[in-house]
Amino acid sequence: MSPETTTPSARQTELLDAAYRYALEHGLADLSLRPLAAAIGSSPRVLMFLFGNKDGLVRALLAKARSDELTMLDRLGQDAGAEPIGLPAAVERVWEWLAAEEHRPLLRLWTEAYARSLVEPDGAWAGFARSTVDDWLAVLASCQPQPERDREAGAVRRTAALAVLRGALLDLLATDDRQRVTAAVRHQLAALSSDAAT
Repeated sequence: MSPETTTPSARQTELLDAAYRYALEHGLADLSLRPLAAAIGSSPRVLMFLFGNKDGLVRALLAKARSDELTMLDRLGQDAGAEPIGLPAAVERVWEWLAAEEHRPLLRLWTEAYARSLVEPDGAWAGFARSTVDDWLAVLASCQPQPERDREAGAVRRTAALAVLRGALLDLLATDDRQRVTAAVRHQLAALSSDAAT
């Protein structure tokens, strides 16, 4: 099976899920096929057959991480109902999810992939950072009322909101000081709410 196959086999899906759990625990920086294969009950040869090579497997793992991220962001849009919830409410909901302890493994993996795509823009990491920025901005835009969404000021506000979320996430992952970082996010939310009112 080639890595370009659109419908993965059950075995490929099973091994990708197992490799993803492994990557969440161990990261991707020093990923080596032999220890990974041993940990998930496979062999390097099977992984090479199913994913083409190590880069193919890394690309599949990054796609799964991005899919998990998009699932969370899609839920935000679904909760909104017929009317957009507005940028401050969207930022508050996203931050609640980002700050939850159980999401730290995914967020560490996401941060590692984001940074690697900036310093190693070719190969398996190519485009990851840019794609996630586009994903998040699109979801934040969908939470803005139509008149705000379409104005240049609306694009500036959602970019500022994304910058607050990303910066706060990096701070939280580095310090684990949820109380302080959440207070800073709430401070910025007040500024976003006041901008919306003017």
